Amino acid sequence: MKKVIFLFITLVSFLYANKPELTVNILPQKYFVQKIVKDKYEINVMVKPGSSPHNYEPKPSQMKSLVASKVYFLAGDTSEKVWLEKFKQSAKNTLFVDTTIGIEKMEMEKHEHHEEEAKNEHKHEHEDEHEDEGHDHSGLDPHVWLDPILVKIQAKNIYEAMVKVDSQNSDFYKTNYEEFLKELDELDKEIKNILAPYKEKAFMVFHPSWGYFAKRYELEQISIEIEGKEAKPNELVELIAEAKKHNIKIVFVSPQFSQKSAQTISKNIGAKVVAIDPLSENWSKDLLKTANEIANSYK
Repeated sequence: MKKVIFLFITLVSFLYANKPELTVNILPQKYFVQKIVKDKYEINVMVKPGSSPHNYEPKPSQMKSLVASKVYFLAGDTSEKVWLEKFKQSAKNTLFVDTTIGIEKMEMEKHEHHEEEAKNEHKHEHEDEHEDEGHDHSGLDPHVWLDPILVKIQAKNIYEAMVKVDSQNSDFYKTNYEEFLKELDELDKEIKNILAPYKEKAFMVFHPSWGYFAKRYELEQISIEIEGKEAKPNELVELIAEAKKHNIKIVFVSPQFSQKSAQTISKNIGAKVVAIDPLSENWSKDLLKTANEIANSYK
């Protein structure tokens, strides 16, 4: 009996160790890919929890997994371009797929405060060291994965790539893909129901990650960070006034960014600081948490 158990464990270990690999850039993509491939693949994530896509460095073990991967699913962030050529040279047999193909990206939110003053300052000073941590200076917002309806386009790109590299399991992927689309519609419906009474209401966030979410559910996102930089004292004064005008009682922060400015503003407006992670693997739960936190702040 012991011999049978040993052989079984050995076989399971062998199968697990030889499971084919896929690579994704960020944790939410792992959630999306897993919905379609289930447990057929090991999924290698480049940007680990708590890290930012803007300044991460891949470890040798991640590069090894990338080279072994059938597909590398990109998140469509310009920060990926820093490593892309190196990745492609190393992983010559890997299919690189931008999951955001077909999504019309919108402009990254910019502050209107002291715009002229800021322009003049830029003429006279070099780029701030913090500003160039890899933030997206193309002007387009990369955070499309925070809108469940846009994720349907990403899911389609993932599904089509899997059919391309593993056509013999196309029916399996199709079933899972269609199931995932239903889940996304349900999630969208649930968030709409939570936020319906708060249309046109504002919420404040340090880094402007939630633009697509705000647009989808007819909210206003007010960002503390200004073009990759901490707000200056005079800008903080204006942000505090703006928050009071909108009666904002919540300030969102995320583990990838500083919380100093958010704490200052929250103290001045009597708001609570709430941590939400736009790069969470618990993607659907965290979107619902964000929706509920915004709704509760207006009750």
